[in-house]
Amino acid sequence: MKKALSEADISRIIEMAWEDRTHFEAIEREYGLTNGEVIKLMRREMNPGSFRVWRARTSGRKTKHKNLTSAKDFRFKAPTQGKFRNR
Repeated sequence: MKKALSEADISRIIEMAWEDRTHFEAIEREYGLTNGEVIKLMRREMNPGSFRVWRARTSGRKTKHKNLTSAKDFRFKAPTQGKFRNR
């Protein structure tokens, strides 16, 4: 990987990787990690069963690859996404 990542960065990358509508290209643009590097990070940070579920979920999924997704499928991140609200 190109730079040392903080725990917060790793946590956010994992969150982005699990999101259906977040492209791997968005992770690369924000953190400089290629698709393969994200896979290595996920394998290292997750337990084996969770990693297998994640890989099965993302393998071949059009929404995880920007070049396979049409422009109409693109959604912006909601202002409250990933934030905890006090209730």
